[in-house]
Amino acid sequence: MLGTAKTASEKEIKQAFRKLARKFHPDVNPGDKGAEAKFKELNEANEVLSDPAKRKKYDELGANWRAYENAPPGAGRPFGQQGGGFHTMSQEDMQDMFGGESPFSDFFTTFFGGMGGQEAPAGARGARGRARNRKGQDVEHPFELELEDALRGSVQRLQLRHDGHARTVEVRIPAGVTDGSRVRVAGEGGHGTGSGPSGDLFLRVQLKPHPVFEVKARDVYTKTRVPVTTAVLGGEVEVVTPEAKTLRLKVPPGTQSGQRFRLRGHGLPSVGKADDRGDLYANVEVDIPKMLSDEERSLYESLRAARGDK
Repeated sequence: MLGTAKTASEKEIKQAFRKLARKFHPDVNPGDKGAEAKFKELNEANEVLSDPAKRKKYDELGANWRAYENAPPGAGRPFGQQGGGFHTMSQEDMQDMFGGESPFSDFFTTFFGGMGGQEAPAGARGARGRARNRKGQDVEHPFELELEDALRGSVQRLQLRHDGHARTVEVRIPAGVTDGSRVRVAGEGGHGTGSGPSGDLFLRVQLKPHPVFEVKARDVYTKTRVPVTTAVLGGEVEVVTPEAKTLRLKVPPGTQSGQRFRLRGHGLPSVGKADDRGDLYANVEVDIPKMLSDEERSLYESLRAARGDK
């Protein structure tokens, strides 16, 4: 959520939170439910990672750390958990319990941390008999995506490692995914135990920053330069959409810098509903000329005299 590395310092976490909190604060985005939800998620992420005890549990258990913490005894708690503490289970202990081979994929242990000499991950739970035929742990991982791929949908190729072997998996990203969307990749999570099925991999989408467009939920924002004469007298300007279409925007006389115009239905589509789209917002920047010809300067001087401007 904060875009920091797992090794981020307390200072780096605080800086990342403050930067994103300013961007998604409800006061800056009035009426934007997507920004409000994002702000709440950022607060929760900061609360967890700023608290050393909570961060330690998150590092060990992943995004579902609180569910495991609150689970009653015998209901899927980690190995050896008693009275809020955790018993250390080594890689050798795991191999002995599961027949000489760890039930977790390299991808899982990389994401949640290696097991050797550390506390056991949440997937390693239950007694020897209960561990048989258990579904593998679901895994969630951030996934960066270009805006264009989010608009049209795409097929992404991922390199995954299982049992020391790398292989390529193609994942279909549906059109309309936004920041925070989760894409399920069936069977690519932790290995099941016994004959249990593998868990799933969930890719949490993070849209990459775009040089022209800013995305908030399914709405898209862009800047539109308007000549000063058009801003004063009114007219039309061109606005390019995220899909590279050119639209004509009618600008009324007296348009000011900072005014925002909405072009309905030119934002991101809903997943599975191509006709249900967000909007495109054009923020006006009045283009003041920096260089004037002699004729232009004369006309501006005449205009200033006519208006009585000092």
